[in-house]
Amino acid sequence: MKHLLPKEAWAWLQAETARRAALGQEPPLFVDVRMEIESLYVGRPPGVENIPWYEYPDLTPDPARFAAAVAQEAGDKARPVLLICRSGKRTLDAGKALEAVGFKEVAHVVHGFEGELNDAFKRSSLNGWRFDGLPWEQM
Repeated sequence: MKHLLPKEAWAWLQAETARRAALGQEPPLFVDVRMEIESLYVGRPPGVENIPWYEYPDLTPDPARFAAAVAQEAGDKARPVLLICRSGKRTLDAGKALEAVGFKEVAHVVHGFEGELNDAFKRSSLNGWRFDGLPWEQM
């Protein structure tokens, strides 16, 4: 699994999308593994597919269900997958689950969408997708 800082992930996503378009291939699949409510209300990168690693009320990961949902969306396990979550932790386990079922190219966004907590227990103030000023949208 590749570990990409937010700006690296955005640059990789843009370059890989262009490269694959020139070859007539689908762009990388960009997956937000947060719960749907997190993705919608906190915000998310544009063009991301929400496939939760776990969901409320269980809050229990089901790696097989997750991998099957990503495989269905990807259509081909050779298609590159970029994962993002809140802080870059859920994506580590989610990426391992994808690699375990045969995905060839998996990357995740280090620090995720909101980043690490600062000394005042606030996110988006030290690092992360939103902190780095990358494109995002909110419901």
